[in-house]
Order: sequence, then structure tokens, then C-alpha cells
Amino acid sequence: MAFRLKLVPDDTRINFFRWQWLTFGISAAAMIASIIITLTMGLNFGIDFKGGTTIRTETTTPVDVGTYRQALDGLGLGDVAITEVFDASFGANKHVTQIRIGPQTNAQAVTPEELTEVEAALKKVDPNVTFAAVESVGPKVSGELIKTAFYSVGAATIGILLYIWLRFEWQFAIGGVFALVHDVVLTVGIFSLFQLKFDLTTIAALLTILGYSINDTVVVFDRLRENLMKFKSMPLIDVMNLTVNETLSRTIMTAVTTAIALTAMLVFGGDVIRGFVFAMLWGVFVGCYSTIYVAKNIVLWLGVKRDWSKKVRTDAATEAEGHGTPFSDMP
Repeated sequence: MAFRLKLVPDDTRINFFRWQWLTFGISAAAMIASIIITLTMGLNFGIDFKGGTTIRTETTTPVDVGTYRQALDGLGLGDVAITEVFDASFGANKHVTQIRIGPQTNAQAVTPEELTEVEAALKKVDPNVTFAAVESVGPKVSGELIKTAFYSVGAATIGILLYIWLRFEWQFAIGGVFALVHDVVLTVGIFSLFQLKFDLTTIAALLTILGYSINDTVVVFDRLRENLMKFKSMPLIDVMNLTVNETLSRTIMTAVTTAIALTAMLVFGGDVIRGFVFAMLWGVFVGCYSTIYVAKNIVLWLGVKRDWSKKVRTDAATEAEGHGTPFSDMP
């Protein structure tokens, strides 16, 4: 007989909504705290949002980004990001990197003297390196990037709201979007609290969190709608508990496997993607929580249509159909 790993026993009957006001209150308090922390402490914006200088280098020898970074560490330039650029049009002997240096203490861009020091430091580790282009990004452009980034998160949230509204009912849409706002606010708050670097990769992580969280929510919503049509006389809170228990194995398996992969990337991925991976790992945790304790609570309080094939019944019985003791009566 083949071995089968079960993270969740069959036929679980956990009463997830026994402490619904407490769990929702914790979520509301965490959101308020995140907003206050962000407004008071601010975000540690990266080069994308602060401006600075971008240097495009070219060389005929293979590039070692780690060696480049070590060469520039001793120059005291502050925030420096180095990435290798790949393009199919590049020849075998053309290796390109992009070096972004954050704004300096007394100026938005690095001075000509500092550029000379950067070039000299790189030539020590790669004598063939040359500066193909040097550009400065001012605060106005950086400010527009910040606005555009947050507009993209807002547009994605509105698009998800419309999709859920069309796919299910407006109560589901409100619950799902409130859960997404919860996830985004808590992620921004944790970045502000620990002053982690907040740049375009973090925005990409926020958009990915939106997709991951709503995917988990839609799976549970779909099962909930099936159960609402199947158990028309079961109290709504019991149908929700039944649904969460039925999908619990899938939720935990998805979260655990995703977290394992992200943890490996967080440990071995290096500084370049660490902020993105941390945001994703945090998003997996808060996304699972919000699916059960935020989205479902909103739908529970708003109420929802019980039978899509005919008018809503007003004389529904209080006992569950075929499921014995309801969750609301469990200890």
C-alpha cells in the first residue's frame, strides 16, 4: 500500500468562525497599525523611487556581479544595485551590466569625481570594462514612478473586484477585495516597520500576492457556492465552516509547498531578490489568513443568496441537511 502524506485528517470539523469577532478585530487592528506605522515611519524607498544615477557598462569578458559589488562596497556610495543585462542581439563577447547608484548626501546624482572612482574600482576587477552610458534620474521622475506603481496595484484590485462580482455575487466581491486590501496594507506595514527596501520588485511582489490570495479565495468561494445550493436549509455559518474544512487540505498543501520554495529562495537567492521573496512569503501567510478570517467574515455578515435556481427562501430550517450537529453548536 502506497504511503500518502496527509497534512489534514479526513472529515475535519473545525469551527473556524467560533471567534469571528476576535479574528476580524485582530485583522482590523493590524491594518490600522500598519497604516499608522507607514505614515509615521515612512517607507525605505529603493533607487527606483528615490532617483539617482544609472550606469550602463560593457565588457568583453564574462561578468561576475558579486565581484562588481565587492569592488564598489568600499566607495561609500550607499544604495547600489547591479544587474546583468541579457539580450539576444548581443554577441558572444559583449557583456552588459546596469549599475544603479542611489542619491548621494549632497546631490541627487553622483559627481564626476565619484564616477571616476567607480570606473577605477571596476577596472581593477575587469580591465576591459567601459561606461557605455550614464544617466541621472531626478526626484520628479521617481515621484511619478511611485504614483504609477500604486495606481497599478489599485487597478489590479478594481479588476479583481469586477471579476468576482461577475463570477459570483457582490457580497463575494466585497469580501474578496477587502481581504486583498488587508494583505497589501499588512505587507506595506511590515516593510515600513522593518525599513526593508521598497522598490519596483516589491510592487511586483504585491501584484503577485493579489493573484495568489484571490486564487485561494476563489477556490473556497466556488466550493461555498456549491454547498449553498446543496444544503439550502443549513445555517450560513455552518455552510462556511463546512466549506473551509473541505478545502483546508488544499489550502495548507498549496501554502506549505509555496513557502518551502520561497524559503529556499530567501536563503540562497541573494540580496537582489530578497525583498521580493520576503514580500511573497509574508503574503502567503496573510493571504491564507485573510481568505478564512476576513473574506468569509465579510460574506457572513452581508449574507448571501442561498439558491440560484429560484427565489431566496425565507422559511429555511435551522438544522443542517445530512450533517448532524451544526458547527455553530460545537464547543
